[in-house]
Amino acid sequence: MNDQPIHHAAADGYTLAADTYVRGRPGYPPELAPWLHQVLGLQAGRVVVDLGAGTGKFTSRLLATGAQVIAVEPVAPMRARLAQAQPQVQVLDGSAQALPLRDASVDVVVCAQAFHWFATHEALDEIHRVLKPGGQLALVWNQRDARVPWVARLDGIVNALQGDTPRYYTGAWREVFPHPGFGPLQEEHFSHGHHGPVEDVIFNRVRSTSFIAALPQAGREAVDRQIAALIASEPQLRDKAEVTVPYETAAFHALKLG
Repeated sequence: MNDQPIHHAAADGYTLAADTYVRGRPGYPPELAPWLHQVLGLQAGRVVVDLGAGTGKFTSRLLATGAQVIAVEPVAPMRARLAQAQPQVQVLDGSAQALPLRDASVDVVVCAQAFHWFATHEALDEIHRVLKPGGQLALVWNQRDARVPWVARLDGIVNALQGDTPRYYTGAWREVFPHPGFGPLQEEHFSHGHHGPVEDVIFNRVRSTSFIAALPQAGREAVDRQIAALIASEPQLRDKAEVTVPYETAAFHALKLG
């Protein structure tokens, strides 16, 4: 059983919002498939850990490589959704600081939408421990493209409520690099869009944000009203049943040293 501390926003928000997370979170661009194969070397015979796997949004992408996938997730409702959706995956309760895995037992550790939650030297030490010689750490994030003005306004509504919640966009997670166990971070970016009903790709996407989901009902309803007002004021969104939210996916990898 995992007994490592989980940030309160994740523990509270993701416990409450597992279903909303499934409906609201975007997928990943097709360009990630060759990146997983060619850069990370994922294929049959390899073992990859999906660390902080959530409900398994990225797990299916890892399964498609043919590699053996082990999912590690500390939040029980998310772990249950993942196990139900991906029965062929070994799903384990664990944290980045206490991985339930043997030394030098896996080829790749992937953190998709997750590393900012546990960006510490202790976590990197633990990831280094379970990687085989020459193994790789990979970090992947989807981020709304705030170069689009209405997206920047949407981000403003969300970011005003983040409090002390770790976020990718702040860049604070980078402070744990360089790490003596890993080579330099290599970085690539891919553009894509999240298309679907407004209720899912805008409202449920925001509702699935940990610190939004953890708000009391009145707070969540206030956020919904702000989003509705933004949509009503924006010609690209107003009166549209379906929309495309522009995203950028950032993909990083680093080789295990020593």
